[in-house]
Amino acid sequence: MRFLARGLIGLMLFAATFAAIGFGVYRVVESVSRDEVRRRPPVQERSYSVNVAKLTAEDVAPTTVVYGQIRSWRKLEVRASSEGRLVEVDEDFRDGQAVKEGDLLVKIDPADAKSGLLDAKAALADADSQKAEAEEAVIAAEQELEATRKQLDLRRQSLDRQRQLLKKGYATMVQVEQEELSLAAMEQSLSNRMQSIITARKRIGRMDLTVERADNVLRDAERTLEETEIRAPFSGTLDQVNATLGRRVSTNDALAVLIDSTALEASFTLSTSEFSRFLDDQGKLIHAPVTVELDLGGKSIKVSGHLERAAAVVAEGDAGRQMFASLTVEAGTILRPGDFVTVRLQEPELTQVARVPAAAINAAGELLTLDDEQRLVIVQAKLLRRLGDEVLLADVPFGTTYVSERLPQLGPGLKVAPRGTEDTQDVPSREGGRRPVAAVSDTSSAGQQMVALEAPRRDELISKVNRRNMPAERKTEILQMLNRPMVPQSLIDRLESGGRGQPG
Repeated sequence: MRFLARGLIGLMLFAATFAAIGFGVYRVVESVSRDEVRRRPPVQERSYSVNVAKLTAEDVAPTTVVYGQIRSWRKLEVRASSEGRLVEVDEDFRDGQAVKEGDLLVKIDPADAKSGLLDAKAALADADSQKAEAEEAVIAAEQELEATRKQLDLRRQSLDRQRQLLKKGYATMVQVEQEELSLAAMEQSLSNRMQSIITARKRIGRMDLTVERADNVLRDAERTLEETEIRAPFSGTLDQVNATLGRRVSTNDALAVLIDSTALEASFTLSTSEFSRFLDDQGKLIHAPVTVELDLGGKSIKVSGHLERAAAVVAEGDAGRQMFASLTVEAGTILRPGDFVTVRLQEPELTQVARVPAAAINAAGELLTLDDEQRLVIVQAKLLRRLGDEVLLADVPFGTTYVSERLPQLGPGLKVAPRGTEDTQDVPSREGGRRPVAAVSDTSSAGQQMVALEAPRRDELISKVNRRNMPAERKTEILQMLNRPMVPQSLIDRLESGGRGQPG
């Protein structure tokens, strides 16, 4: 029993010893953990610095930018109207030369035209003479008809006397028959005279046509003579000139092309969606203002105009519409048909839209906005237009702050630090004033607050470091930290308080 008691006592002492050792180990571990927790800074939620702006409603008249070519809607092919030799060519009859209305361009040898004019005048005079003869023949035929009628009356009276004498027995039947034959012959003569008058009058009608034809030939001859001198019908610029002195030309030979430099228009193509922007409620084309710009390297020429019409047909394989804009240009303009130009068309005004940078939305048209806790919220916007580096949006919450530059790591629910003109903070300067400093943008794993400095304040801190006497390696390290986008707040505090600016 004594052995058992001693064994139990030893076992209890052994257990007590192990319990004491375990308690001591627990207190040491707890003490070490408490010291580590005390030295470890509190964990803060990481936030991203973002550029923000306000969604404001405005009325915008977008501009559609396309490329096109200049063309002239008024051209004239200068052609030879008659055959002959070029006896005169104006010194201004050259490619690219500007001419005025009525200027003499070339002259064809007029000898043949003058000869034709003389023949036409002679033919007209002959026709007039024959017409006069026909008119005089009608007068003579009418006089002969009148004389024949008188003779016919006398023959009738003589026949009546012979019949009366026959009844009284003083005349014979032979005498009566002779008078009847004479009367019949006179009636035949009267009929012939009437037919002669009809023929003479018809001849006058034919001679009228002859005179008219001769007159037309005369006018043609005069026009042919006049057209031996080819003059500019309107002011313009010459192109494709093909005329030399002494060259023999045939009728309708091309000599040049005259282009009206003031009758210019721009031809360009709009896609179907762009074309629909320039239709009114009735589906008719609106006369939208147009600006055409010709880039000449260091100088550009701008001309205004308006949208005028669309092409009559759509070419096979093409999409959209070919459009034409009428331009307002003055004489002597530098624009030429064939110039490749930039065309800007002013669209109808869009009301209650937001203009934001194109980097603020993604391909799906989603916009990141900030809630009251500075966390990101996705807003689905309606994309109306893309205007270079900007876009126009509708159906957005106006007055809300949005992220103006969407970064790949940003997503809904993340906490951000806004950076912008509306979200800058004021911190006291050493002179007692207030200096704008961007909001805290990030918290490093070591617990250091990182801030973005304004350019004036960054330059001031760099100047302080350069004036200080410190090792070159340390000065270089501090300057590198100051030139980074985000600078530790502790380094800024040391430099502004006058301490040694050692990087923490």
